[in-house]
Amino acid sequence: MASFAALPVAAQELETVGKPENGGVGFQPAVTEVARDLQWLDYMILWIITAIVILVCALLLIAIFRFNRKANPTPGTFTHNSPLEITWTIVPILILVFIGAFSLPTLFKQQTFPEGDINIKVTGYQWYWGYEYTDTESELAFDSYMIGQPYTMTSEDEETGARAYVLNEAMRAKLVANGYNEDEFLLATDTAVVIPVGATVVMTVTAADVIHAWTIPAFGVKQDAVPGRLAQLWFSADREGVYFGQCSELCGKDHAYMPITVKVVSPELYQAWLAASEEAGGYVDPSEIDVNS
Repeated sequence: MASFAALPVAAQELETVGKPENGGVGFQPAVTEVARDLQWLDYMILWIITAIVILVCALLLIAIFRFNRKANPTPGTFTHNSPLEITWTIVPILILVFIGAFSLPTLFKQQTFPEGDINIKVTGYQWYWGYEYTDTESELAFDSYMIGQPYTMTSEDEETGARAYVLNEAMRAKLVANGYNEDEFLLATDTAVVIPVGATVVMTVTAADVIHAWTIPAFGVKQDAVPGRLAQLWFSADREGVYFGQCSELCGKDHAYMPITVKVVSPELYQAWLAASEEAGGYVDPSEIDVNS
């Protein structure tokens, strides 16, 4: 029965990309240019700092064994070494300049906003997200709650035994009915940001109550949502799939239950979803849309 209930996701051929794995280490798969640049920069700096740590540890060991009281009973009387001091001043400067030569272009790429194919306003609330597609004629807007939050629970859930925040058999069935797997509990939402693959998306981020943060690790984006202020982020995903993120700024007691879901779909499915949602006056699940009809 679970396999049949999951058919809507199979119909749109969306795979889950970058979902956390037990025992996993490292980054989620990068699906944007910015994310790839950030991950490459991190690995490059890791090699540099690893070499520095090894060098410093080696020098410490040399000093411990060569210049201890037993091996060197008569200590030197010099106070400084000009060539050595110049070296350990110039070399760190060169290292920082080298790192800056790669990190600053990545920073500028993050903060230089291209013309958006799609513009979305994101508002953080305690404890859910609101989205508004500002380019659409109807200014399509909807809220996004974690599946399992009290707001998403219905009288039917009470009859089946589903409980808010609890992963029991009834909640597993609820997840499957919405096209998710049980291991995506606390990540899956009742609605999702839907965007076409390859499109440049510019998001304007704010908050209505306290500071939140909108982030998708696979996209390499993270932006604080501050009440009374507008901030922006951008990305262009080059791989279809379902991507998860979470509020990344401590925002109150239900901070852990404020996930983000983004579905990157084909341009054809996106246009069909957008038309259907505008016609319905609200969010329509893309898995319910047949682009061939």
